[in-house]
This record gives sequence, C-alpha cells and structure tokens, in this order.
Amino acid sequence: MQNICLFTTAIGSCALVWQGDRIIAAQLPERDEDAARRRLAKRFPEAAEAEPPAFVRQAIDDVVALLAGERRDLAHLPIDLSATPEFNRRVYAVALAIPPGETLTYGEVAARIGEPGAARAVGVALGQNPIPIIVPCHRVLAAGGKTGGFSADGGVETKLKILTIEKARTSAEPSLFDALPLQARQR
Repeated sequence: MQNICLFTTAIGSCALVWQGDRIIAAQLPERDEDAARRRLAKRFPEAAEAEPPAFVRQAIDDVVALLAGERRDLAHLPIDLSATPEFNRRVYAVALAIPPGETLTYGEVAARIGEPGAARAVGVALGQNPIPIIVPCHRVLAAGGKTGGFSADGGVETKLKILTIEKARTSAEPSLFDALPLQARQR
C-alpha cells in the first residue's frame, strides 16, 4: 500500500510517498495543495493520504528545515530506488553525496560513475528522479555554472530558489556577488 502526506514548506506544498518503511517518491513544491494532489494522483492513483509514521515525519521535518534555510543533509533518510534503472541509481548515489551548498556538473557526475561521456544521460536520469529534494538533483548543474533543466513546478526558477536557500556555490571561484540570490536568465 502506498501512502501520501502533503506538507507546507517555505516555497510551497510538497509531499512524500512511502510504502512499508521506505520513501518511494517526493513531490517538489507546487503552488498549492490542490496542484500537488492533482500531480500525485497522476503518479500514484492507488495511493491514499495517511498520517505519516515516525520516519516520514522525520523526513518532512528535515525537508521543511532545509527549505527554510537550515543546512540539512537528507542522505540518511530511508529511500527505495529498487524500481529505478541501475544507471539512474548510480547517478542518484553521486547526487546523494553532494552536501547542501555544493554543486557538481552533469559531466562531473558522469565521471564519478565511470562514464565520462555520459553527461546528457546523467541529465536524463536526474529528470526521472522519483525522490527529488531528498536525492538532490537540484545540486547538479550544466557546465560553466549554467542551470540545466529542472522538471519541478516552476522549472529552473524552482531549482534556483532551492540553490539560493542552500547558499549553493556554482563555482569554486569566489565572486563579488556570492551574497546575492541566483536568478534565471531573462526570456
């Protein structure tokens, strides 16, 4: 049985989905709970809203704290990636090792999994991440500090918002503008 719990963060309504004693999915911030419920109903039509058990409550507290600006590493949370392809699991293992406030490029992730030419495939795998925020795909950028894509509601702006909250560095080089929030390119 799959269970869902919606919760409010500093940047919108999120949700966690669990089965047994493992988190199997996360819903990144939506503009409101109704939007989050609609998206979840498409992904998990059989799931029911439920009171979260202790491990899910801990995960919710950690996500809320992270999105409120506290430095929280979520890699300790119990997740289940058994339904994901092996390549994706290798990518997610590297992403899980990126601490809050740090970033890697798609190419760096590809090199760390032993497939240095697979930057594009890394991007595809991250776009399929079933547990975003816990598996911090937002911490992986395109080369040269460019954002790359992001599949959450709000797209790249949401990615930048989360990176700004985490005070993430997009380069090893110091900048005059380190204290300023990241912004999406004007369209």
